[in-house]
Amino acid sequence: MGDTFIRHIELLGYEKRFFPSQHYVYMFLVKWNDLSEKVVYRRFTEIYEFHKALKEMFPIESGDINIENRIIPHLPAPKWFDGQRSTENRQGTLAEYCYTLVNLPHKISRCLHVVNFFKVRHDDMNPVTDSQIKKPEVFLLPKDSKKSPTDITGPIVLQTYRAIADYEKSSTSEMALKAGDMVDVVEKKENGWWFCQLKNKRGWVPAAYLEPMDGPDESEEQEPNYAGEAYVVQKSYTAVEEDELTLKEGDTIEVIHKLLDGWWVIRKDETTGYYPSMYLQKAGEVNTSVKSELRNRGAPPRRSTIRNAKSIHKQGRKQISQETYRRNSKKYIQNKRNMRGNFQNKANVIIEKNEPEDNKPKAQPAVPPRPSKDLILNRCTESTRRKIL
Repeated sequence: MGDTFIRHIELLGYEKRFFPSQHYVYMFLVKWNDLSEKVVYRRFTEIYEFHKALKEMFPIESGDINIENRIIPHLPAPKWFDGQRSTENRQGTLAEYCYTLVNLPHKISRCLHVVNFFKVRHDDMNPVTDSQIKKPEVFLLPKDSKKSPTDITGPIVLQTYRAIADYEKSSTSEMALKAGDMVDVVEKKENGWWFCQLKNKRGWVPAAYLEPMDGPDESEEQEPNYAGEAYVVQKSYTAVEEDELTLKEGDTIEVIHKLLDGWWVIRKDETTGYYPSMYLQKAGEVNTSVKSELRNRGAPPRRSTIRNAKSIHKQGRKQISQETYRRNSKKYIQNKRNMRGNFQNKANVIIEKNEPEDNKPKAQPAVPPRPSKDLILNRCTESTRRKIL
């Protein structure tokens, strides 16, 4: 048993996928003890195999020894062919199963088998798709239909945000918005795409189109890290706005400010500018999910590009200019110090070279040789000639 455990599992619905062949996966919202929330996708056959292994691990609690001792919930076996109707009809059973599972004694509900099964996988973040095949179809479980014990698991509160402008979705996994819509945010991703729900609809929404109800969202954003954090560009991008940077795949840059809308301020040499965070990967990390994500979703719109944005807050968002980012950059400051140091060193060298000249005693005039006797007799006056006679 580890320190990490699940405090709540909610069935959101299911997806109909067409790659590599048609199949169905259930969507679960998993809430962890560190308050993080993740959406994971599992086939029913996977869930049933997980269930069988759990029963083998706890034979007493599964009723294998004495049926009266069973506390692990029942789960029907998968059918020979699981179609859409059976997938849909099974949702109520799965919702109850998850509720019971999380509320079992800790030795079961918090065991590694349960924790590892619901951890986020590579395919959860970036489902394997093919551009030539139809995109997945999402079928959400109506929120009003979940009048079951899952509603009394404790204080599960989602943040409510307001749409500041209309947004037209570009894929079936996204959700369209109208200015003024109130949405509950299920999951926030660093790439600027948030998973939200609005009544019976759920889908991904650009974070730039949302603002919290209690005030501007600067408090949610990290402070600039002027020391910089090394990242590697995973996809080339050509700047569209003046304050963006054009980079090529493989370039190494430094991230100095991570913003909620998924457009981070980065530094390349002495230049700073905005770049899509989803095109970046932390230096030294194994390349797992970034490139797959790039194939499935584009960069979200920038907050500054939203037209007719109507904020309910009088206080405007804090704006930091690129010149401020550049001048506060640790690298910029260090370079300035180095330049000043070099200049000072050069000045000191000049002074040191001049000091010996100033400190040397002035040269005394040379004593001329004494003139010969013949020279004095020929050129000097009578008075001088008498002195040598």
